[in-house]
Amino acid sequence: MVSQRFTLGGELPVRRLGYGTAQLTGPGYWGPRGDARDAVAVLRRAVERGVTLIDTADNYGPSVAEELIAEALRPYPGDLLIATKGGVVRTGDSAWYVSGRPETLRAMCEASLRRLRLDTIGLYQLHRLDPRVPMAEQLGALDELRAEGKIRHIGLDTVTAEQLEAALALTDIAAVQNRYNLLDRASEPLLELCEARGIAFLPWFPLGNGSLTAATARAETAAEHGATPGQLALAWLLHRSPVLCPTPGTGSLVHLEENLDAAAVRLTAEDMRALG
Repeated sequence: MVSQRFTLGGELPVRRLGYGTAQLTGPGYWGPRGDARDAVAVLRRAVERGVTLIDTADNYGPSVAEELIAEALRPYPGDLLIATKGGVVRTGDSAWYVSGRPETLRAMCEASLRRLRLDTIGLYQLHRLDPRVPMAEQLGALDELRAEGKIRHIGLDTVTAEQLEAALALTDIAAVQNRYNLLDRASEPLLELCEARGIAFLPWFPLGNGSLTAATARAETAAEHGATPGQLALAWLLHRSPVLCPTPGTGSLVHLEENLDAAAVRLTAEDMRALG
């Protein structure tokens, strides 16, 4: 039977199928999307349904998603892990740049703490490695924040297996985020390393940025399981590896319910071979 839980960092149990907040912001992750009350309702329903892993970032909006989380969910349930990110500055619709200087990362983290109204961020992820700043300096800044109790675990976003190996030589890494889904498996070497080291892998675009929800996407196999194509794609991730923790995002209550129901889809070994 597929485990529905993963223990992040060896100490924080989370439900593997989580929720991502990018779709609570406008096109290009810029500004709000619709009525804030709708976003609050989605966040609250996700937690009601048992979600214990919420993935966000300071530049979603920017700031919009983190502020919505605090508005919707405080006081936070004791088992809720909020994972946020810093290191990218959003300057407009789909416009951004990487900024990984230690003083910048510290300022970003402290701003996220204020917006989320937290004393400690459970998982703080470096949104992108800054090629202009030595990795040791970027991770050193996060190590300092962890030593101060401002973050509990460190994560990386969009890295290679080689970069993760280099990072692990410098500090503990509890999670990574890379693009990975049924149709895009370029990060397979990274997934194998995460499995070997017990590191959570939070795949972004788990539904292929919408392409895997299309009616024609593996429709026959999905129908055999009474599932939608999107549910099949999420179920495949849950069956593919015990370290995969997808956090599909949506601003719709209907789509949220559909996504979370994917945890009940059971795939056979034959299904997995066919989808592979």
